[in-house]
Amino acid sequence: MKKLLLPALLAFASLAAQAQTPCPAAGAVVSVGTGTSAVAGFEITSNTTWTSNNIYLLNGFVYVNSGVTLTIQPGTIIKGSLPNKGALIIRQGGMLMAEGTPTQPIVFTSNQPAGQRNPGDWGGVVIVGRAPTNLPAVTNVEGGVVATFGGPNANLPNDNSGVLRYVRIEYPGVDFLPNSEINGLTLCGVGSGTTIDHVQVTGSGDDSFEWFGGTVNAKYLISLAGTDDDFDTDNGFSGRVQFGISIRDPRRGDIATGGVSNGFESDNDATGTNNTPLTSAVFTNMSVFMGTTPAAAAPFNNSAGALIRRNSAQSIFNSVFAGRPFALELNSQTNGNTQTNAQSGALAFQNNVLAGYTPRVSRATGGSITGFNIRSFVGADNDTARTVVALGLNADNFAFEGNCTNNKSCAPAFELPAASILNTGAGFTNAKLTGAGNGGPNSTFDVVTYRGAFGATNWATGWTNFNPQITCYNVAGQTLSNREVVNAPLQALTVSPNPTQGAATLGFDVKRATVATVRVVDMMGREVATVLNAGKLAAGPQALALPATLAPGVYLATVTTGDAVQSVRFVVTQ
Repeated sequence: MKKLLLPALLAFASLAAQAQTPCPAAGAVVSVGTGTSAVAGFEITSNTTWTSNNIYLLNGFVYVNSGVTLTIQPGTIIKGSLPNKGALIIRQGGMLMAEGTPTQPIVFTSNQPAGQRNPGDWGGVVIVGRAPTNLPAVTNVEGGVVATFGGPNANLPNDNSGVLRYVRIEYPGVDFLPNSEINGLTLCGVGSGTTIDHVQVTGSGDDSFEWFGGTVNAKYLISLAGTDDDFDTDNGFSGRVQFGISIRDPRRGDIATGGVSNGFESDNDATGTNNTPLTSAVFTNMSVFMGTTPAAAAPFNNSAGALIRRNSAQSIFNSVFAGRPFALELNSQTNGNTQTNAQSGALAFQNNVLAGYTPRVSRATGGSITGFNIRSFVGADNDTARTVVALGLNADNFAFEGNCTNNKSCAPAFELPAASILNTGAGFTNAKLTGAGNGGPNSTFDVVTYRGAFGATNWATGWTNFNPQITCYNVAGQTLSNREVVNAPLQALTVSPNPTQGAATLGFDVKRATVATVRVVDMMGREVATVLNAGKLAAGPQALALPATLAPGVYLATVTTGDAVQSVRFVVTQ
């Protein structure tokens, strides 16, 4: 979770500027909500079905009340309002039946047009259940949401909040209040009766997935180009998660003072108490990737593949980590000692491959307990000596949203090549995994031989979208990502550095000679500068200096040609 993130300063530094098959103008949508950002929002009070022949707009906070079921048909498009911070919240006792299919996924996305979408364009999806947490009192959900969870009456471990299957959530994560954000998918006290699988969160302005307590299990999760943490667990979450991947853009992350962005971040609670149940989630077969190009940009703080702290006892097995400064960080600076949990076996980290971490694969922070050595702990049961190349993965496995501009399909080949070292080495003998596939509490786990999220089959094929920036969402029922891409006059808009404290450069490629106008506008749409007025540009890369005297704030650099308009958001700091 993010701390003190500068409000509204989430820069999407690289927008894919491809043209695509013509997108019709947006037609009528079914607006659901109050049309304001008031937290009281709009309440759905009777069973409701959203159908795929409509496009829906979350026009503010939309609540599904207790005893009410919201059913969303396969292939339905739901957009979130930017000015009104649209969000869908399922309260305790409510149910969301969002069951897409591999060929008709359900899509929650930005209401902004293609080429102008950014992290934090809307709120996200919040599900609140009645499963146990370690919160002693009833607690408000983060992000200004009018819903509560936790406390002594949250005692239904098998609570059922519905189904979330074959679902994409794109550009969510609005900063509603300082230090109180909505994530892509927020799960508060959600029970194991709930089904969650095949969910992709892309371009979240905060965490992609966050669990606050609860017992829900999940499979087949994708976190793509998130801003803060990919998989965040707190408040006694004890579910089981298998097959997930995170792919980071090294130029984006938490820009808060002292903030860090991690693949995993896990706390028992905010102050590291001994409140029970301890956070003891078990993750297996996860892939946590961050490429080395482009170079990471300060002040974005992409830190650990997994940061486990504040008395958490979360365990990770059979996974692969590549990129970031550290694979594993155990932090014990607050009450309750995560290192003690590692020493006792309550926290396990085994059969993982940690590739390319030179010279340090792990670190212990906040002080160490007597007899505990982080390098020995990690080195005893994990493969720490591999390079990223030695993994034998396809190069596009590190392709974050935005760098696949020139790939027409933009669909990474995640299936393992036969020569990959990840094809073998998985183990399911630890007590936290035994019984996998054979009944009992671990029966949700599938026993596989490979490490990481993928084996010979690419379960991300078809229903996913790795470049939603260019996708047309104006036709009801059309939720598969656009595959037919034509040569665009503009390619790969970037602002560097981003954020900037002064001078910055707008870069882009022109595929053929054209005439362009380049303007800078603020977030109210007011033009503040003209960089180029009907200037002739030859084919090839372009680099235009942006004004160095802009006041601190968020801006759009907009390039207009005869057949395209593309924008990139950038931040000016003090």
